[in-house]
Amino acid sequence: MIVEICANSCRSAAHAKAGGADRIELCRQLEVGGTTPTPEEIAYCVHELGIRTHVLVRPRAGDFVYNDHEFAAIEREVAMCRRAGAQAVVVGFLTPEGCIDECRTRRIVELARPMEVTFHRAFDEICQPPEEALEAVIGCGCHRLLTSGCRPTAEEGIETLKTLGRRAAGRIIILAGAGVTPRNVRRILQDASLTEIHGSCKRTLPDGTMETDPEIVRELVRQVGVLR
Repeated sequence: MIVEICANSCRSAAHAKAGGADRIELCRQLEVGGTTPTPEEIAYCVHELGIRTHVLVRPRAGDFVYNDHEFAAIEREVAMCRRAGAQAVVVGFLTPEGCIDECRTRRIVELARPMEVTFHRAFDEICQPPEEALEAVIGCGCHRLLTSGCRPTAEEGIETLKTLGRRAAGRIIILAGAGVTPRNVRRILQDASLTEIHGSCKRTLPDGTMETDPEIVRELVRQVGVLR
């Protein structure tokens, strides 16, 4: 069982590690769904904290249909992540019709090597059948799919997560995320028959910003540990 924590800063990453997370998804601007962190932040998490670091590569908030200029920026950011020592990048590309953009996804998988590639929750905004979209993501060579089962939360999407997990077995890892808490994490993992979970375990500070709460991480890890 693997616990991944979405960390929106080096401080949040340190809290995730202190709470016992197996790895982080590092980003900035979590309040808008996350954007690409800096090379310095990536290097700190990889080399100073020593935690497995998957990096969100997203140049802006909003949808996942990118123009050529934006995609060129994504290519540069993926190369930057590789130089900084990240173990994986987290990306997602859709066509204007709402299907997986296979051409761009394949391009990033090739560019990212030897890093792994996670296709993120852009998947949950598709306009094609989930099983068909899953096959597209697998065909592009991605190592992992972060999804809530095309529902607002992973708990609501358990049945689809279970279906995707069965179909994906031995070909790609299904990483369940969205609305994951210590209260529901065991149900999600058990009912959907999955082995990886993604949570933010965040708290809101007095100034309105969000950061990872190490105590929530610790309790999430404890609940998952019961299944190990």
